[in-house]
Amino acid sequence: MAEVTAKLVGELRKMTNAGLMDCKKALVETDGDVEAAVDVLRAQGTIKAAKKAGREANEGVIVHYIQPDSKAGVLVEINCETDFVAKNGQFQEFVGEVAKLKLTAPDTDFEELRVAQVAKIGENILLSRDAKLEVDGTGLVAAYIHTGAKVGVLLQVGAGKDETLGNDDFKVLVKDITLHIAASAPVSVSRDEVAPELVAKEKAIAEEQAVGKPPQAIEKIVTGKMNKFFATNCLLEQGFVKNPDISIKELQKAIKDGKVAVIDVNGAGSYKKGHIPTAISFASNGKELSKHLPKDKTTLVVAYCGGPGCSAYKRGAAAAEKLGYKNIKHLSAGISGWKKAGGELAKK
Repeated sequence: MAEVTAKLVGELRKMTNAGLMDCKKALVETDGDVEAAVDVLRAQGTIKAAKKAGREANEGVIVHYIQPDSKAGVLVEINCETDFVAKNGQFQEFVGEVAKLKLTAPDTDFEELRVAQVAKIGENILLSRDAKLEVDGTGLVAAYIHTGAKVGVLLQVGAGKDETLGNDDFKVLVKDITLHIAASAPVSVSRDEVAPELVAKEKAIAEEQAVGKPPQAIEKIVTGKMNKFFATNCLLEQGFVKNPDISIKELQKAIKDGKVAVIDVNGAGSYKKGHIPTAISFASNGKELSKHLPKDKTTLVVAYCGGPGCSAYKRGAAAAEKLGYKNIKHLSAGISGWKKAGGELAKK
């Protein structure tokens, strides 16, 4: 048997532009015969695939695979050249197989699979990115692929008890979170987890924008801008995408016209000190919320809590949604913004 040297492999690679391992395998199979190895590579479609490797692959899809027990999952982005191929059944089957193997058989030779698929489909294919999440303890991994398969979300959620995982409300919550992430693209879960370099960059921009302002106002301006940045980019501080924001002015008009039900989610103590007129205390009436909301399920319902960055309002919004209300909004300014704007307060 002829020795397959690095020089021989290099020669074949230069002739075919195929991968080093493909060249070596072909030479071993043909006992070092370069011409015969070329024929082997042609038969395998490897040369064809190699020639397409330099072509741009800007289309494609994002797919996921979740373990049957939902304890682990992967998200994979695979690109091709045209939208036509991205929607092709054969390509769809291929990407689904790759996603499953990424989780169940990560040592698979994915380059070999890719090359074979290029030969079959006739377009360059790239396995661009993949991510894996695995639950450590009680919880589950969920995924969401947005229409068109251009945006995907992989989410790991913990739970205090195993029975929670089978709870319908918990399942709806997890689904809603994945939808929200897909729509709002948070950079982190909380502000403490934002990359320090990104925080430094945003702070520098805020400080530059505050140049020329009175010294005593600069710190307040920078703090305000940073809070707005965190409220926009941190999952726990973002306004829930299913509950669009409403302005103070719009809410004041709705209250005046008697066309809104307002839910205060600030706690009983805060509610007694002062709340938005007509607001229902979620702390006191949350368990019997249906008795305090209008029978008309199309009524505008507005939930609020402390102010920008506060996410407690979601409990009130979720409770109203569960009761069947469809038009639910969020006053992101909260009670602090209402007071600052000179809004009337009710006390009881």
